[in-house]
Amino acid sequence: MNAKVSLISRILLGLALIIFGANKFFNFMPPMEMPEPAQNFMGALMATGYMFTLIALVEIIAGLLLLINKKVSFALLIFTPVLVNILLFHIALDINNIMVGLILTVLMIILYVANWDKFKNHL
Repeated sequence: MNAKVSLISRILLGLALIIFGANKFFNFMPPMEMPEPAQNFMGALMATGYMFTLIALVEIIAGLLLLINKKVSFALLIFTPVLVNILLFHIALDINNIMVGLILTVLMIILYVANWDKFKNHL
């Protein structure tokens, strides 16, 4: 894996996760237009009182770890379930807004490949 591609992917993914995680606390980005079932799902997550906070914290922690290049494999592991749910949410409820999820997926795959030596012995 090209070191520059890995570095750029790590920085882009780290920044994206910090921005999206922080947005869950500070609402500085306008909400996306979503179909009603998708809005209902997001409303249910918010109604739990903890789920959005948990997701935001995972995003911010993973993003910071990626940016400072520490525990990258741990950052990938803790963010993977969130990313899988982002993709499934968009496939099931909001296919028109799936592009960000696909971009994050490509960045994650690049980083998994670049860090494969840390994972291969655990499979």
